Amino acid sequence: MGVKYIPEPFRIKMVETIKVLTREEREERLKKARYNVFYLAGEDCYIDLLTDSGTNAMSQEQWAGIMRGDEAYAGSSSYYKLVKAGQDIFGYEFIQPVHQGRAAEKVLFPILLGEGKYSISNMHFDTTRAHVELSGARAIDCTVKEAADPSIRAPFKGNMDNEKLEKLIIQYGPENVGCIITTITNNSAGGQPVSMANVRETAAICKKYGIHYNIDAARYAENAYFCKLREEECKNMSIKDIIKTMFGFADTFTMSAKKDTIVNMGGLIGIKKNDDLVGKVKVRTISYEGFISYGGLSGRDLEALAIGLYEGLDEDYLKYRIGQMEYLAARLDDAGIAYQSPVGGHGVFVDAKAMFPHIPYNEFPGQALALELYKEAGIRACDIGSYMLGNDPDTKEQLKADFEFTRLAIPRRVYTQAHIDIMADALIAIKERAASVKGYKITWEPEILRHFQAYLEPIV
Repeated sequence: MGVKYIPEPFRIKMVETIKVLTREEREERLKKARYNVFYLAGEDCYIDLLTDSGTNAMSQEQWAGIMRGDEAYAGSSSYYKLVKAGQDIFGYEFIQPVHQGRAAEKVLFPILLGEGKYSISNMHFDTTRAHVELSGARAIDCTVKEAADPSIRAPFKGNMDNEKLEKLIIQYGPENVGCIITTITNNSAGGQPVSMANVRETAAICKKYGIHYNIDAARYAENAYFCKLREEECKNMSIKDIIKTMFGFADTFTMSAKKDTIVNMGGLIGIKKNDDLVGKVKVRTISYEGFISYGGLSGRDLEALAIGLYEGLDEDYLKYRIGQMEYLAARLDDAGIAYQSPVGGHGVFVDAKAMFPHIPYNEFPGQALALELYKEAGIRACDIGSYMLGNDPDTKEQLKADFEFTRLAIPRRVYTQAHIDIMADALIAIKERAASVKGYKITWEPEILRHFQAYLEPIV
């Protein structure tokens, strides 16, 4: 293995005890959960890789900020600290806190979208797609072709296919495209980064056709680090300068702050200029989230978020963070296990289609591998494939995803090298018995975001 584990740039002050259930206990838990990992109790998961959202370990500075949080209903000092940090890092005039990323989408998207409108993105994640559809609009993905082939080691597989984007705008009519969204990093495509050049080009297309440009900014710092490593124009820039330059091309951003700001709850909306859109966002925030100076968050949350915005920019931390993914990916390379390569920023997306070529997309190989990981080692992961993609909103037919991934999303500052070795060992063990693994069928599902609630059964 050519990659060494990057030592943690921190010491551990507090620990949380975790336990390992027996194989028989884990199989019983899955049966009771109707083979949906979201129904598993957290305490029954030895290593929890369901998401990197809100599952991070905060620093001593953030915990100190928790004690300093100002709980004033209006105009708390913690709110002003957060606004100042957001303006400093992103260069936007208006910063609106909300309780998480999907809240930002719920507030902003209905202003931009509606019946007969389209949202075009380098790839909509599950909640983003849901909020587009809840507004009455339709979500169109426009990812570069190389993202669909996990074996291709392209530096920016999260990019927008800008040639296709312009064709889609002409096809649907610029007046019918409510917004263009670039997600950084591109989660559904495997945590893959988006280049500065690509964002600049997308912005130019939006300006040409008069279309609103939004950045989904959940993993803004990891994306900037990849740009610094892989893009010539960014090599001598600081992480903060890369972020401010990239966000300068967009009109707005929506953010789940539960990722790169290393907090357990929070989100942001950023608007570049204080115009009419600001007033509309304030009205919807007050209606759905609370007064504008707390946006569904306590003062202590606002304080921790303001600190975390800066902590996520630290290059020593980012080197360690990406290094964890590279270490796990190197172990999978040695074992001949395919994943979306090169490895992304917040997790390893294992190619379940390659692991289980005998399981068709409508029997959900990504979900099958997630369930096998829990059986094997008490690891909870999730499907990023046809199971998550769901049904066509108009025909109700099962959609076929471009890829069938099982995402191992690694929380920030939580797991050690020993835990990552357990992840690799479990995947190697599953590969050895891959031919015997069966797919799954859905026995009940809701209309929207089904993967959170659906019931499944193994196909015998």
